Amino acid sequence: MSVRINPSILSADFVNLQADLERIATADLVHVDVMDNHFVPNLTFGTQMVGRIQDVSPIPLDVHLMISDADRWAPGYAELGAYSVTFHAEAATDPVALARRLRSIGARAGIAVKPGTSIEPYLELLPEFDQVLVMTVEPGFGGQSFMPETMPKLRALAAEVARTGLDVWLQVDGGISADTIGIAAEAGANTFVAGSAVYGGSDPAANIALLRAAAEASTHGH
Repeated sequence: MSVRINPSILSADFVNLQADLERIATADLVHVDVMDNHFVPNLTFGTQMVGRIQDVSPIPLDVHLMISDADRWAPGYAELGAYSVTFHAEAATDPVALARRLRSIGARAGIAVKPGTSIEPYLELLPEFDQVLVMTVEPGFGGQSFMPETMPKLRALAAEVARTGLDVWLQVDGGISADTIGIAAEAGANTFVAGSAVYGGSDPAANIALLRAAAEASTHGH
């Protein structure tokens, strides 16, 4: 099973963002957290900024929309050329129609669930998505502690993906570090968002390699 490491630029230096993007060129995708100060109590970037990141990034964009009214706004991020666009189940009126719209534009379609949201209603919809993001912290802020109580959701997703043979990436975001990545990998995650665990310290590339090795060591049982 391939392991993907997607560094979150929430932990990057916003003034020197292009340089900080170059420092994670060995990662798989760059995780771009779009927050609207409404769905979550924080504000980050909009389409203009994400478009510029798309212009200069050495690796494809994995856009995570923590915004209200995803049905209206998500397609615009796919139109920018983002490789993957993930919206929140809690913020979409018609997740299936939205996922189909994103795919029709050419992006991978992802759906995210907060820690308190049940995954059961979405298991039968898995063919409509390319990625499911299980939030391992409450969305909105970086630097929170990993919530192991979200792992049963991952296990349920992993079992359904295995049963159906679908190519759905299972992503985790929140509190992912060299200490916790193995827990998520063992539960079935294969795509890992990490912020401070990548950008903390002086060598993001070494941190990416460390996380990748830790995740791979825990997935050999699958």
